[in-house]
Amino acid sequence: MSRIGNKAVEIPAGVSIAQDGNTVTVKGPQGELTRTFSSDIKLTVDGNVATLARPDDTKEMKMIHGTTRALLDNMVIGVSKGFQKSLELIGVGYRAQLKGNKLVLNVGYSHPVEFTAPEGVSFEVPANTQVIVKGASKEAVGEIAADIREVRPPEPYKGKGIRYTGEYVRRKEGKTGK
Repeated sequence: MSRIGNKAVEIPAGVSIAQDGNTVTVKGPQGELTRTFSSDIKLTVDGNVATLARPDDTKEMKMIHGTTRALLDNMVIGVSKGFQKSLELIGVGYRAQLKGNKLVLNVGYSHPVEFTAPEGVSFEVPANTQVIVKGASKEAVGEIAADIREVRPPEPYKGKGIRYTGEYVRRKEGKTGK
């Protein structure tokens, strides 16, 4: 089993952790995140370090311990620095634009596809073929980025579609290739 749960979570300056039973609230410059954890895991905050303890060494408790620690660490990083995912649109005529808090994608359909930014998530369009999704919650940023990518996933023959920046798309030969 992993020993991730035993590592302490560093709390940077400007971030505070409040605990109410199993519910943990983390506040910072990027926002506020709240999550309910298992009642078996005990959270202790000493100064700028948070530690988690499990009651026994069963396999289930070790799994919950490591997951809880990773989630708490992501909450702390999210409210202090934030998370972002970058997507790029590849294809002739594919473009993105921002209208208020809505992201409008033209990706080869007969109509534009619109995404409204949920609370805590924002869009940036530095170029008309690039979209950046930012937010404090790693889950929300990843989910919105995956939903945007799902509109037109990259296809293997021409490579057209929406992909994460730096994502490798394995190309296939067409029927004429030998």
